[in-house]
Amino acid sequence: MATVPPADGELLGLERRIVDHLFVLQPSYAVGLGLHEYDGRVPDLSTGATARWEGGADRLLTELQAMDADGLSRDRAIDRFLLRLLLESPLFDLRDSRELDRNPMSYVGSVSLTSYLARDYAPVEARVAAVVEVLHAVPRLLEQGRARLKGPLPKPFVELALAIGGGLSAHFGEAETFAAGAHLESTVAAARAIAEEALTPFLAWLKDEALPHATAEFALGAARYQKLLFVREGIESPFEEIRRAGLADLARNQARLAEIARAEKLGVDTLFARMNADHPAAPDVLATARSFVDETRRFVEGHALATVPTIAACRVEETPVWGRALSTASMNPPGPFDTTSTDGIYYVTPVDPKWTAVQAEEWLRSFNYPMLRNITVHEVYPGHYLQFLHFRATAGSLARKVYLSASFVEGWAHYTEQLAIEQGMGRESPAAEVAQIHDALLRDCRLLASIGLHTQGMTLEEATGLFQREAHFERLPAEREAIRGTFNPEYFCYTLGKLAILNARSRVLESRFQGRLGAFHDALLGFGCPPIGLLDTLLEA
Repeated sequence: MATVPPADGELLGLERRIVDHLFVLQPSYAVGLGLHEYDGRVPDLSTGATARWEGGADRLLTELQAMDADGLSRDRAIDRFLLRLLLESPLFDLRDSRELDRNPMSYVGSVSLTSYLARDYAPVEARVAAVVEVLHAVPRLLEQGRARLKGPLPKPFVELALAIGGGLSAHFGEAETFAAGAHLESTVAAARAIAEEALTPFLAWLKDEALPHATAEFALGAARYQKLLFVREGIESPFEEIRRAGLADLARNQARLAEIARAEKLGVDTLFARMNADHPAAPDVLATARSFVDETRRFVEGHALATVPTIAACRVEETPVWGRALSTASMNPPGPFDTTSTDGIYYVTPVDPKWTAVQAEEWLRSFNYPMLRNITVHEVYPGHYLQFLHFRATAGSLARKVYLSASFVEGWAHYTEQLAIEQGMGRESPAAEVAQIHDALLRDCRLLASIGLHTQGMTLEEATGLFQREAHFERLPAEREAIRGTFNPEYFCYTLGKLAILNARSRVLESRFQGRLGAFHDALLGFGCPPIGLLDTLLEA
């Protein structure tokens, strides 16, 4: 029998303490992973509580760094690095970007009940109890936010916090409707009243005091941006190298789009207009999405692109009302610790009955057939849903079950869009590739806007122009994409992750996997969702 290095056993206890400490600050993260013993918990975000958390994290980091790395097995040495990032990442948010001191979205955005409403993981009564617990915690949470948020605050942060906060009442109402199934709506209504009584003055303060004095300053700056790449993704390469890679990918995608346009004897804008006009009717959007779920699964299996577990079952549902303002389509997958269900829930946002005919048509054009198929590839097969089925089945360590890299998760799903086109999906019409390239241009511009906004003094107007000019977006969605970059610099993750996977594939597909894409993809998915900077190390191991 193989001998376990002594340090591996020593790391085991420390690993659990680090993960437990992380969940004190981020209990909703634990719930999302399927650890429902954390249901209903809302963190203490007061200055004293987070200072104590920082001290505990520092002590755990010191203990981790004092461990003899040479005495660890190769796998556990990787886990030690993951545990380091699990502590350094929230410390960055608290100390470097100071999210709790300058971003009101940290507070209104924390009041989410989605995990309790979306998935039938427990009896309704237990989930309602968690909802009530969260609602009762809202006054304390917002009071802590009011005490910490010292102006002037970044204007985009304040405006978006007002938009999010303005939708919370409807979100609470959805929980009340949900509770009616167990005749508990009055219990939720009472808790809702308490939450809304605290929410109203908080939003009034944001509107009347914080917004008039808000600043245009939001950028992390070069040093903090470089550190962000490390604590989130384990990347030490200069961000300028990443910017150049993004520019190269943008040029490649634009060249291919121009090539298709020449072959079709059409302008690029006409290509997009023709694609957008080919869409399902409003009552048929969900049925079309269901047909694409079946089609994409058959495609993955038929082309041996990855193993699809026999337990795979994905249902398509309308996006819940509380999520429609921020989502066109999304995946709610089972968490790695979820023992109750393996089902995926593919949410698609329908046409709102209150919309005008013009608004409905605009929305349906975004769900044109090629684009909806591309979205399904990203969200379901072989994208997020298949990825999380593999993640759930991975016999990895606690650290690997907990670590969720945005660049690995979104990079994989974005990579699969290109993979599907490479393997011939939708080859009967150039529109399939046009849809894929359109999304790729968007993600390229996100990476470039992120670096520009936070390290190069790019203005919001310049970022808006980038999306209009290079990704062929209309003014309003381009402006929204630019604003997103101010508070979510990590939306570089799509292109960054995709390029890392493509680079790895070019290096090891033939030498290590004899050209078998399915074997390469299964190996990749077997890693869990580690920081993308570890991809080469994991493949070597």
